[in-house]
Amino acid sequence: MLVGVCKLELFIPASGSLKSKRFVLKSLKTRIRNKFNVSVAEVGENEKWQRTTLGIAAVCNERKIIDSMFNQIMNMIYMDGRIEVVDQFIDIY
Repeated sequence: MLVGVCKLELFIPASGSLKSKRFVLKSLKTRIRNKFNVSVAEVGENEKWQRTTLGIAAVCNERKIIDSMFNQIMNMIYMDGRIEVVDQFIDIY
């Protein structure tokens, strides 16, 4: 059994309030959960309007599946014009 962990620091330039930030994050987290069946949570920068840290976790029995899944998730995030990725960290245990 392998556990993949992805930590993403994101910038949301159009966000002018916590409400607009939550709207963007809620739709992103829902799309990721529905498409990839992984756990997604906001794990940092909760009170900042334009910054956030997302944590994503996946459990699988093959490393290449986790790698492929995280690559597809990253592509989805990069294609979303509302969000910029500041930093990313991926580790598989």
